[in-house]
Amino acid sequence: MRTFVLATMLVAAAPAFANPVFRDVLPDWFIPLREAVYEQILTVDEIHPIYRSTVARANSSLSGADLSVMLSRCEYMMGRAYLYEERNSEAAARFDEGMAYAQRALDIRPSSEAWQMLAENLSQVIPVRGTAYAMANGLRVERYSRNALGINSRNAAAQYMIAARWIFAPSPFNNIRRGIEMATAILTEADMEKDDLFNVYSAIGYAHIQQRRSNDARPWLLRALEIYPTNKYVQSLLGRT
Repeated sequence: MRTFVLATMLVAAAPAFANPVFRDVLPDWFIPLREAVYEQILTVDEIHPIYRSTVARANSSLSGADLSVMLSRCEYMMGRAYLYEERNSEAAARFDEGMAYAQRALDIRPSSEAWQMLAENLSQVIPVRGTAYAMANGLRVERYSRNALGINSRNAAAQYMIAARWIFAPSPFNNIRRGIEMATAILTEADMEKDDLFNVYSAIGYAHIQQRRSNDARPWLLRALEIYPTNKYVQSLLGRT
């Protein structure tokens, strides 16, 4: 019964646009690590064996720049897992390692994915490092993201990071309306994987909460929970509406 009610809410509250389609292009053996991080069911210590297995598979399957990009992704995912449990020093170490791998990939062969991973790891370590670090490095996230888009203009993660700056930055450095417009455009202007779509939906929902527009936030948050129903972060946002 509860499932039926939630499904009904999702249909009734759906934003007025056609459902975007995501397509996972990453290797099948990477997906369990990503899912474990976004589902937020397992603890970071329970995720760690999945991470080790994924790193081992990457090392046996890839080489050169492709390997470095994948290892950067692995560090990024583990960093997020640590960050959610507020194990900030361990999270920062993962993100630092992720940036090092991304830079190694760029040194071998510049790619949209390498620039993306450099930006993503940096974007996550900034809140851990505090105001001075943010002031010194914050604009680099957008610069790296634009470098990624210069190679592949449909890179959803890079587009998202530029939009997220306007949504998540503290006042007076944010521009919620602009962030919502940019994030909504990603739904039709980018090639998205599963986590990209989740990130866009949840960010737009958060933005509407910041504007004290709960009725506008709920449809987006429900869409995000349709993708990862157990995600505690979005559940907490929904509880604020």
